[in-house]
Amino acid sequence: MFPYIPVSKNDEKHMLDIIGVGNIDDLFVDIPENVRFRGELKLPLQKSEIEIRQIMNGYASKNISASDKLCFLGDGTYDSYIPSIVPYLTSRSEFSTAYTPYQPEISQGTLHGIFEFQSLVCNLTDMDASNASMYDGPTAAAEAALMAFDKSKGNTFAIASTVNQNTIDVITTYLKYRNHEVLIIDQKDLRADLEDFKAKASKDLVGVLVQSPNRYGYLEDVKGFVEIANENKAIGVMYADPSSLALLKTPGELGVDVVVGDMQQFGNAMNFGGPHIGFMAATAKLMRKLPGRIAGQAKDRRGNRAFVLTLQAREQHIRRDKAASNICSNQALNALSSTIYMSLLGKTGLKELAINNTSKAHYLHDVLIKTGSFEKVSNGNFYREFVLRSKVDVKTLNEHLNKNNILSLKVVGTDLVQFTVTENRTKSELDYLIQVVEGL
Repeated sequence: MFPYIPVSKNDEKHMLDIIGVGNIDDLFVDIPENVRFRGELKLPLQKSEIEIRQIMNGYASKNISASDKLCFLGDGTYDSYIPSIVPYLTSRSEFSTAYTPYQPEISQGTLHGIFEFQSLVCNLTDMDASNASMYDGPTAAAEAALMAFDKSKGNTFAIASTVNQNTIDVITTYLKYRNHEVLIIDQKDLRADLEDFKAKASKDLVGVLVQSPNRYGYLEDVKGFVEIANENKAIGVMYADPSSLALLKTPGELGVDVVVGDMQQFGNAMNFGGPHIGFMAATAKLMRKLPGRIAGQAKDRRGNRAFVLTLQAREQHIRRDKAASNICSNQALNALSSTIYMSLLGKTGLKELAINNTSKAHYLHDVLIKTGSFEKVSNGNFYREFVLRSKVDVKTLNEHLNKNNILSLKVVGTDLVQFTVTENRTKSELDYLIQVVEGL
């Protein structure tokens, strides 16, 4: 059917047999059956450009986004405000130099953007070194796990069960095909159980990953987990919400060895799930284990400020057996958006943003409980996301919210729902949600 694809049916069967699946459809089992498309696409053979635009706009109008209904969703992707100057500056030609910055003399714009991004990440996290080659938060976390195995002789990496499920899945996939073991730490009161980790930790441990605020929005005892890991000569990895770091203790203050996370919320739209921009920073002793590249500041022959690649741990640059990672794209455009966003807000603005998020979230949490429709689930401190037990059937609740122009809430248990508040949500919108709930 497609003569330009050189894979025969026998080749296809051989590959499927090796990875242990029966047919092509088995590769997509993660996609729910009720949303899979069956049959042939009913597309016209030919249309003019203007007709194609009309058709595609018609399809696009069927999507419901955060622009159409109030959004209280989060869990890794956030409806945050993007200042209008961000897309304007990212489109300027000064930053649109070579895609891959191998030749610094023609890549100054890209290298400058990467350097500033790294510098801001180090300031935000209070860590010694940062790279700029992370696709998103989950893959950054997976690379941190590989760093842990590269540093230690053990064969087990521990992950708190309160880490975002997408992140757990990505790390598990990375490690499965390297024959490494994953240890999942139990949770208690919607937080990782420190005593469970203490009981399970052993000399076979290479590292532990804890997310704070965690997938439910609650703060974890990161320092406690890092101390236990270090006692077993393992490293402590923290998955951080960058917007919280202007208000809460930084990873550096908590004694973390490596910090990772996702900066989608800093100047990047939700885009129905991607692309995102991951970040990674580490202590000086682990700097040479960082995957990807590090851009540095130097001087040219005339003494002018210039930028170069000071560390390249990719297999394209050094021996494969010494390479830290074969990551390619540095997500430079997304990183540039986050860089401009952080530069615009500055220290004061980022702190105000964090206070804004958490104060409104606590207001919503307390008033929702007072309505009598919800119950408190955890006694833990939370940042801008929290979970409540709904006294109303969650399906009925979400249907009611949808009818009143509010996107469905994330269901995290039989009767548990999660609320997320960003700076885009005004107090009047919070009060509207409360009013809708009371009217159920």
